[in-house]
Amino acid sequence: MNAALAPLALNLVKDVAEAQLIDRSVLSGDHSAFQELVKRHQSALRYSLRQLTKWDEALADDLAQEAFLQAFQKLGSFRREAKFSSWLYRIGYNLFLQHCRKKRLETEEIIFEPADVSGEENSDGLHKALAAAMAGLKPEARSVMHLSLHRGCTQQEISDIMGIPLGSVKTHINRSRPLLQSHMSEWRE
Repeated sequence: MNAALAPLALNLVKDVAEAQLIDRSVLSGDHSAFQELVKRHQSALRYSLRQLTKWDEALADDLAQEAFLQAFQKLGSFRREAKFSSWLYRIGYNLFLQHCRKKRLETEEIIFEPADVSGEENSDGLHKALAAAMAGLKPEARSVMHLSLHRGCTQQEISDIMGIPLGSVKTHINRSRPLLQSHMSEWRE
């Protein structure tokens, strides 16, 4: 097999296997199939929600759990127009927004305090520096960049997950990228 096609083949196998898990969950009520979907996606969803919730692990874990409950209940309505992970992130993102509304928080008020990363020169320091740089972005831009950089989502997937126009996604990326690059300039070597 051509080396360039190997990652595509691996993704195709993963997507087929995921489609089979979804079918088993929906058609035969196989709870172990849904448990496998949870196992595959829980870490990524929890990480995304932690970033949105100002690293409140308990809240992020509660939102992730609720997202999986809703996904299980609505799995029969999953139309497969997007990846399962995109659909799941959309549920999690909507739960985050509902939480903000319930607590009467405007998402614009949720601003992270940048961490002090001076003197850190390892991958952990790089991770903290990127988190601090991301913290300086407005929440919607931060979510867009998180989905783009950390989750590798396409611009269309980000638009679908967040329920915002594709043009807004592109604008957030084009405006945020230079800000992140300038903040991360000390890491370029």
